Amino acid sequence: MTPVRCLLLALLLAGPASGRAAAEARYPWIARVAPADTLAQRIAVPPGFERVPAPAGSFGAWLRGLPMRPAGSPVHLYTGALKSNQVAHAAVVDVDVGTRDLQQCADAIMRLRAEWLLAEGRAGDIAFDYTGGGRVPFTRWAAGERPSETGKQWSRRAAPDTSYASFKRYMTAVFTQAGTYSLAREMVSVPAKDVAIGDVFIKGAFPGHAVLVADVARHPSTGETRFLLVQSFMPAQDIHVLHYPGSDDGTPWYRVPAGALITPEYLFPPGSLKRWR
Repeated sequence: MTPVRCLLLALLLAGPASGRAAAEARYPWIARVAPADTLAQRIAVPPGFERVPAPAGSFGAWLRGLPMRPAGSPVHLYTGALKSNQVAHAAVVDVDVGTRDLQQCADAIMRLRAEWLLAEGRAGDIAFDYTGGGRVPFTRWAAGERPSETGKQWSRRAAPDTSYASFKRYMTAVFTQAGTYSLAREMVSVPAKDVAIGDVFIKGAFPGHAVLVADVARHPSTGETRFLLVQSFMPAQDIHVLHYPGSDDGTPWYRVPAGALITPEYLFPPGSLKRWR
């Protein structure tokens, strides 16, 4: 077996780390995640509601463990400047945004999805479509191959590298050549009433927008469903939990929309909810 094939096999078969290493590997961009500073601890469910079950290792469980910046933190742009609208968010996720105008709406969602797969030892499942139509897996990138701007042609231009730094470079390439248009094509439509953690409200266009369902809660008696949304936006900015404009109880937990979904900075038409294949 060639060295590259060996490297790919190790990448594909590597399972999640265990113990302390597992905790550190789940969110490798940050040195330490305090339990009190996670999304689930920071944002309580509305009175009478309960979080829906999220199995260990699932995208939902990982999203609930996202590290958060201190309460009251502002949203910064990739330049370090403050975002002009500081009333749209309820909390800020503690994740880097980079120094280029790249990690925007769909990009932030792809970043979180890929980080979860990496944390679960599923690097072989990390792949995104470029706007030009080509499918770009991280395994090929890690093997030293590089795609064309369409993602349809490949050439070997680098040494094999499965490191986290290599993964971040891969994601930068994805941010550059993918967006709402390509991401929407990768996903399948689901009814809003069936909303689940990890689903995405998305309008694939130039530009479009996308927000990620980061948590779901349900009332055990009435069966009512509520959900949290996180987003980045244009220009690239800190990922943040959105306020709910229609809230009558002061919480950021959205009600399932009967028609359009109205967020503080965007309106998604009916039929905008999609799910990963």
